[in-house]
Amino acid sequence: MGERAFWLAWSRIEGVGPTLLMRLHHHFNSLAEAWEASPNDLEQVEGFGSYTAKTVAGRRSRFHPEEILQQHEKENPYFWTPADADYPRLLLEISDPPPVLYYRGKVVPEENQGKIPAIAIVGTRDPSDYGRRWTRKLSASLAQAGFTVVSGLADGVDTEAHQSCLNAGGRTIAVLGTGVDIVYPWSNRNLAKQIPEQGLLVSEYPAGTQPDRVNFPRRNRIIAGLSRAILVLEAPHRSGALITARLAADYNRDVYALPGSLDNPRSKGCLELLNTGAHVILGESHLLEMLGAMPRLHVMPSPPSQLSLLDETLTDLEPDIKQVLDVVPLEPTSFDLIAQKAGLPTSSVLSALMQLELMGLVSQLPGMHYQRG
Repeated sequence: MGERAFWLAWSRIEGVGPTLLMRLHHHFNSLAEAWEASPNDLEQVEGFGSYTAKTVAGRRSRFHPEEILQQHEKENPYFWTPADADYPRLLLEISDPPPVLYYRGKVVPEENQGKIPAIAIVGTRDPSDYGRRWTRKLSASLAQAGFTVVSGLADGVDTEAHQSCLNAGGRTIAVLGTGVDIVYPWSNRNLAKQIPEQGLLVSEYPAGTQPDRVNFPRRNRIIAGLSRAILVLEAPHRSGALITARLAADYNRDVYALPGSLDNPRSKGCLELLNTGAHVILGESHLLEMLGAMPRLHVMPSPPSQLSLLDETLTDLEPDIKQVLDVVPLEPTSFDLIAQKAGLPTSSVLSALMQLELMGLVSQLPGMHYQRG
């Protein structure tokens, strides 16, 4: 029985969310091993207190991973776990990747590996004519330039982004807050039929999952995690688009915002983003020039499991070096941010990065930027 069964089984246990699952994996180096761990051993994992460890161990005893996998493959045959080679690589660098990601449509392995960059477009469900017009322009331009357009299939900006991308002959990925067989909103049913012909519908929820308002904010982390950059085209002061933008910044993704009028409430969120450091969108050619300057993602040959990229040789590293490697993402990141996240003295971080470079686990880029591989 492979790790796939255990990712699926662990995801069924109440109280063990995506973040705890990744901590379990990093601690035990195998979810199969974690499955056999005693409550005392589980307590050694960050986030597991005595009560949680005992409760989880009790719930775990009621599940049989192999049976769950066999049944699930019959009911939901198209899904990835982090143990699968085709699991989207960029999702593995966020702290809470979905343990199970369902999909419907045409899979392009190069896209999952990060060779084909994906750009997210998000915004209000009630855009102005200006917002709709620029969403169409930018989505079509991205598609024609070979980018994959990611959005959430919601009304408004999401709908315009998906449809314009398809009209331009491009690939688009819709991240759903329902099962991939459930269309929400219903007004997008025709769009949801078109997307699998040129792209993908993806969700962390199994088939048959109906709309639930708590699911939609959670899917925003997947939109941000899948993408190299996020474009916010119109967003009020409080909106899901701003949540996605904040998550993107946490994941070291570039955030771009479309400037708008001070008199337009739909532009307030974009103006706030620009005021706090987001890149300004000054037109189609300007955006493509900026995106073209992004460092290429260093892609290693696909192993049997994408997670082996993260685990290879890690068990032999000294604690400080392992601590630094843990905060170096696949995306190019500044030394200052790495040092801040590592929480170690600057000299220790520099020394660790030099050793990781010699081991081939980290690459240095111009401007004191570093990335995995």
